[in-house]
This record gives sequence, C-alpha cells and structure tokens, in this order.
Amino acid sequence: MKKTITLFSFSLFTLWSFAQSIDTTQTPSFFRGQITATNNGISLIPNFSLNKPAALFDLSIGKGRLSFDPMLRFGLDGKPWTLIFWFRYKVVDQRKFTLGIGAHPALLFRTETAFIAGISKEVLTTQRYVAWEASPTYRLNKNVALGLYYIGSHGLTRDLIQLTNFVAARVLFTNLKLGSQFNYAFSPQVYYLQQDKLDGTYWNASFGLAKNHFPLTISANLSQKIQSEIPGKDFLWSLGLVYNINNTYFKTSTLSRL
Repeated sequence: MKKTITLFSFSLFTLWSFAQSIDTTQTPSFFRGQITATNNGISLIPNFSLNKPAALFDLSIGKGRLSFDPMLRFGLDGKPWTLIFWFRYKVVDQRKFTLGIGAHPALLFRTETAFIAGISKEVLTTQRYVAWEASPTYRLNKNVALGLYYIGSHGLTRDLIQLTNFVAARVLFTNLKLGSQFNYAFSPQVYYLQQDKLDGTYWNASFGLAKNHFPLTISANLSQKIQSEIPGKDFLWSLGLVYNINNTYFKTSTLSRL
C-alpha cells in the first residue's frame, strides 16, 4: 500500500511538472483544481464517509472534451481515506445541453482492529472498486441548470458491497451575485441509493460562497436520510475552506463530490 501511494504521488508530481515545462503548443488546454480543508469528511454515499476532519484534493487536467480528474482524500491525521482516479469525456458539449460519461478505479481505506500474535492492533485496510458515471445537464440560463447524475460501482473483493447504484436529480444554481463583491453557488438534490439488496432515498445540498478575484471560498454540505435500509448516520454536515487553483472558483465542480 505504501508503494502504491508513493508511486502515485511521484506520478502526479511528474505530470504536474511536465505540464508546467512543456512547450505551450503542447500544454493541455486546462489544469485546475481545489484543495479543501473540512471539519468533517462526508460522502454522498453515507457509509463511505470518514466522519472526522479531512483534506480534499480535486484536480483536473485535460484537453478538449477529455479530462483526468484525480480526487484524493486524507484524514488530517495523514491517513488516506479515498483515492479516486476519474477519466471523463463529454459526449455532448452544447450551449444548452451537456452529457458527460466517466469511469474510475478507486481505493477506499478503513482503519480496523486486528489481533496479531494475541495483541489488538489498529491496521489500515484497502478496499478496491471500479465505477462508472453519466451526467446529463440542461442549462436553463447562465445561472440555473437541471441535471441527472448516475454512478454505479462494483467491489473487487468478496467481502465488499458488490454492486452500488446511485441516481440523483439535481438543480444547480451557479455564479449568483451577492452584492458587488461576492457570488455564491447552491445545489440541492434528491437521490436513490442501492447497495446489493439494500436501498434508500436521501436529500443533499451543497453551498459555496466566493469573493470576486479571491482564491479562497467557503463551502458547506448537508445530507439527510429520507428513508433507508443502508447503515449510516441519518444526518451529516460539513464546512470547508477551499483554495482554488488557477482561479477556477465555481467553474470546477465544488458541488458534487463522491
């Protein structure tokens, strides 16, 4: 596991260095991202939540319709939480309508208690998943869009949840003015979650507040169980301080994090 993390970190640093140093005619059309410190690491899939302070790294490198979007999550104690490596492609990219698809491998880390030579110790275990997504979005105007989001995943070891289906209906309000100096984004959604034979429905809302031409933003996330057989807390919330790389503000997706 240490070798995997070290290799990935080295690869990411090499890719970033390469993107900074190559000739401008070969540079990817965009490189952007966000670094978030949050009081509570929560996930749209409630039983994947960390439920303690975390650091989130969301990066995106791409050209045209294709992008590589690694999502790296760590507890503030330095232990990894999830490592997700999205590859995404916009099948349709029109002014009013977009349709994106994607797939990723993922590593989910959990601290468990194990007995080694009769002694109880905490060990970090790794769970492996593959996932796929589709995200059609219809824009009503420059500030409001309606969207559906589907993600499915499959566990690669027998002791994991084998099949997950997640379907959400959402409204996205972006770049809304708050006086002359501030803007905000807000995205409520209702979603259905199925994990093997268990299922449930949930409500979630994400909020972001930014000052014009300033790289730091404030984010908030709320999640409420409506009805569910899936284990997990009924209500989750978090606050975060976000540093936006390359002044992307709300151009990257601050409102939908797995």
